[in-house]
Amino acid sequence: MISKLARFTAVVSAEKLIFEDTFDTFNMKTWQHEITMGGGGNWEFEYYYNNRTNSFVKDGILHLQPTLTADMIGEQYLRTGSINLWGGTPADQCTSNAFYGCERNAAASGDVLNPIQSARLRSVNSFNFKYGRLEIRAKLPKGDWIWPAIWLLPTDQAYGTWPASGEIDIVESRGNPASCSMGGVNTFGSTLHFGPGWPYDAWDKAHAVYTSTSGDLSDDFHVYGMDWTKDHITTSIDGKTVLDFKFDQPMFQKGGFPQNMNNPWQY
Repeated sequence: MISKLARFTAVVSAEKLIFEDTFDTFNMKTWQHEITMGGGGNWEFEYYYNNRTNSFVKDGILHLQPTLTADMIGEQYLRTGSINLWGGTPADQCTSNAFYGCERNAAASGDVLNPIQSARLRSVNSFNFKYGRLEIRAKLPKGDWIWPAIWLLPTDQAYGTWPASGEIDIVESRGNPASCSMGGVNTFGSTLHFGPGWPYDAWDKAHAVYTSTSGDLSDDFHVYGMDWTKDHITTSIDGKTVLDFKFDQPMFQKGGFPQNMNNPWQY
């Protein structure tokens, strides 16, 4: 049930290396922990925290490992207690209060507190780039209800809030068995999210799925890649193209959005 990253590399189009982490150490200046119970707004089972039980570096590999919240606070407290993630210093502040992300009370809401504790890392305050090639050598986790993902989100919302400024999903998979009707650990999707505003998201026009024919993606490490130029975005696994999205039309036209809507990309 552990995600494992052995290398994270970014180069610009002229093949100049601009960033690499081989995880000899856990660099907290590069990787900041998200601290929130809000997830992505889908009411996920897990909440994200900064704890070496859930995220650690060992033998040149970054491990992301879920644990049971009850192991820390007890089973009964999940139904009667509360979790407060607001924090008191810059290093432990809650990173998102959306969807009650910073504080939840089981007794008051009638809901169970997030039963899984895990880790989610970002580089928004330390590293970003436009155009280039990105490679991540990783082993995906195996286990029910796990949704491993490698995303790129904008540092600045240049065209407006999501999805106007875009989102690049290099990998979105599931830990479920391959027999799962929605797909399991033998498959992953690559997707671009774009649109003039919520709920207009033309992701289905920039989506591709890869299915392994030689075992689960949790069996071994694979190199997940992205190539981004002014003409296209492609994603790949072990050098095999998965998504090939070309900027051959204006994005508003590419998405097929209603003509009476404002076009955030016209300026």
